[in-house]
Amino acid sequence: MKTVSASRVDATSSRPERRLPLIWDAPVRVFHWLGVLCFAGAYLTAESERWRLVHVTLGYTLAGLIAFRVVWGFIGTRHARFNDFVRKPAAVLAYLRSLLAGRPAAHAGHNPAGALAIVAMLALAVGVTATGWLTYAEWGGDRFEDAHEALANLMLAVVGVHVAAVVVSSRLHRDNLVLAMFTGRKAAPPSEGIRRAWRGLAVLMLVTVLGFWWWQWRDAPSAVASDRSHATEQHEEGDDD
Repeated sequence: MKTVSASRVDATSSRPERRLPLIWDAPVRVFHWLGVLCFAGAYLTAESERWRLVHVTLGYTLAGLIAFRVVWGFIGTRHARFNDFVRKPAAVLAYLRSLLAGRPAAHAGHNPAGALAIVAMLALAVGVTATGWLTYAEWGGDRFEDAHEALANLMLAVVGVHVAAVVVSSRLHRDNLVLAMFTGRKAAPPSEGIRRAWRGLAVLMLVTVLGFWWWQWRDAPSAVASDRSHATEQHEEGDDD
């Protein structure tokens, strides 16, 4: 009897743990981390003339990523769609109250407060990239440049709030939300899982972004030389005046 019981215990302990359901598809995850890289890189290179091409390239990339995310928000997988996570203000307030009470309501996808931050960041990213392009095209003088800087700083603040909320939510929900955005899997009922990760589309996104970067930077030395020549001419004209 003891031998039989022991073998049953060993068989039970050797069973593989059930995998968490797939919530975030691969394109959403690639968009998220490429977006983080582009915004951080563009923000850090904003004041440097030497890294101007990097700043502009990352800005264009972010604009393309936002365009993709908007489209994917309508035709993408279940939890990527806006109608899955964008909620009315009453739902956001109810979730915030549950969060303050220490008993936050569980959501397989974005929670209502997180969804609000995501929509705000998407809207701000549109404004940042649009004013950045207008500034780069030298339209409107300093007006668009000031707006570009103000929107970028506001977006940075929203990102900071979002990161803090992710840390707090991870602790309260006892679920590593940062890891979930890498693996795509998180604690949720199996019925909430999506069937397809769309890895091929994610690979296409990466290839497109890397190809665009190569196309932008293949003539970087000549572009830098042209910028320096233009700056020298302006300096000489100023001396003549």
